[in-house]
Amino acid sequence: MNAHSPGKISLLLVWCFLCAGLSVRAQETRVYDVAYYGLKAGSPKNASPLLQKLLDKVKEECREGDSIVIRFHEGTYNFYEKGSAEREYYISNHDQDNPKHVGLPLEGFRRLTVDGGGASFVFHGRMLPVSLLRSEGCTLKNFSIDFANPHIAQVEIISSDPQRGIIFRPAPWVKWRIGKDSVFEAYGGGWTVRHSWGIPFEKETRRIVHNAGDRGCNTKGARAIKKGMVLAPEWKDEKLTPGTIFVMRGWGRPAPGLFLSHNTDTRLENIQVHYAEGMGLLAQLCENITLERFSVCLKGDDDPRYFTTQADATHFSGCKGRIVSRNGLYEGMMDDAINVHGTYLKVIARPDDRTLVARYMHDQAWGFEWGRAGDEVQFVRSRTMETVGAANVIDSIRPYDKSAVKGAREFAITFRRPLEAGITPEAGFGIENLTWAPEVEFTGNLIRNNRARGALFSTPRPTLVEGNTFDHTSGTAILLCGDCNGWYETGACRNVVIRGNRFINALTSLYQFTNAVISIYPEIPELDKQQAYFHGGPGGGIVIEQNEFDTFDAPILYAKSVDGLVFRNNTIRTNTEYPPFHPNRSRFLLERVTNVSISE
Repeated sequence: MNAHSPGKISLLLVWCFLCAGLSVRAQETRVYDVAYYGLKAGSPKNASPLLQKLLDKVKEECREGDSIVIRFHEGTYNFYEKGSAEREYYISNHDQDNPKHVGLPLEGFRRLTVDGGGASFVFHGRMLPVSLLRSEGCTLKNFSIDFANPHIAQVEIISSDPQRGIIFRPAPWVKWRIGKDSVFEAYGGGWTVRHSWGIPFEKETRRIVHNAGDRGCNTKGARAIKKGMVLAPEWKDEKLTPGTIFVMRGWGRPAPGLFLSHNTDTRLENIQVHYAEGMGLLAQLCENITLERFSVCLKGDDDPRYFTTQADATHFSGCKGRIVSRNGLYEGMMDDAINVHGTYLKVIARPDDRTLVARYMHDQAWGFEWGRAGDEVQFVRSRTMETVGAANVIDSIRPYDKSAVKGAREFAITFRRPLEAGITPEAGFGIENLTWAPEVEFTGNLIRNNRARGALFSTPRPTLVEGNTFDHTSGTAILLCGDCNGWYETGACRNVVIRGNRFINALTSLYQFTNAVISIYPEIPELDKQQAYFHGGPGGGIVIEQNEFDTFDAPILYAKSVDGLVFRNNTIRTNTEYPPFHPNRSRFLLERVTNVSISE
């Protein structure tokens, strides 16, 4: 061992202090106040071009290791398509139309905090409000998202006559006209929507009308009459009584309110999405997301609107790590509060014994990365939803129908080990990525007055659903699904705890997979040929305990193809708020379920 002289030790210490100083400077926190750069709260000025310039400046000035804060202020900021960023984004479960106009495109950041300070971000036209891509350790907080002129048209039913048709009055903020072919349409900057269907709400309670579901709204032959009202002679529906609030919808879902992709360790805190033409939040291929007081909600009790988003409030596709959603309010959306799943690729070719060509099947889920070398996968027979062979590992994956992943629907995938002989296109198989499957905590949330279902989970990782209130979800409150035939959304749930929740009059309408308040309903075309079980399994299962069910109807629990199901210490109370109507008259209806315990 060599001894160091005192002089050398002193020089070494000085060098260490200098390096420490450089390190401190390298990890500087840079704060950008948007007001300093011309973005004033409450100004009618278009914020889109000013924000693009600010983001360019931030990227130019900040160094590796810096923490960045972009600070807004309480008040309204208006974003228009003109001057906004244009991006080619392929977004799961949305329309794959491009380019998209993005208000706040946040890409490639580390340690970024966007603090809205109570700001209201209001968007005009057809835009994607906020995107966060390829980023690490970022936080978005303290702002709301809304559109000045939503693409949904809200109307009030004035009269409903089986011979004359329906007279309705559009809400004051709806821009509308009668087209040259006498069809009612809403319009705005760069868009026109002709609504083909919608949802009726009770005016006083804001709840979806009992046993109404989705309703058509045929406005062919419409004409304007006195006092801003419209007569639609072909629109006839006995469910739509005078005073009903009807929310007219189109089929499109071009963009969510917030889009997250390829991020790690993201936190969304105290954010309210009041409207988006797609989902409130769509996250894909992200690791570790925390939602704290993230809400898709109305603007308070006095909000004249009855609706929020065109589709799900939050949706997580092909994520991993841990998804936490706590203390949120989800109301008035046109689909589920949360949906967590992966995506099955359908096997369409087998070039050799270690290679498959597989395809994204759903028209709103393609064009983005599906897997990476080193990911663990399994193979599922579509007709029986059984796994075949052992799990395998991706050795290489490349787009098959495109030169790049962006926009691809098909992938050539080579596996580390030879494939089972029976895994062929003719036999009907899907591939499930087990690596991109998250743990989930969904706790302390309020879900109310929404269409379709409350919460959907399709992940093999541990899932906790605790302390939530499901208040008048029009379909099933909680759905554990899995489908390799239509939606192609993976997969089996192995370990689920549903504890300490309150369910208030779910199942006021019939939708897909809504067999009971809690519905465990994988799509299995040939259940009679199934040998194994889809959900649960050795060492796992589904536990439903210490919940309160307030219900006007019979079905509480439906389960199909489950190994390990416990229902214990729950309270069921029956009320008379609505007349029972559900075709399932069983409290507990089980199909091909084993290791089940229903007690107390």
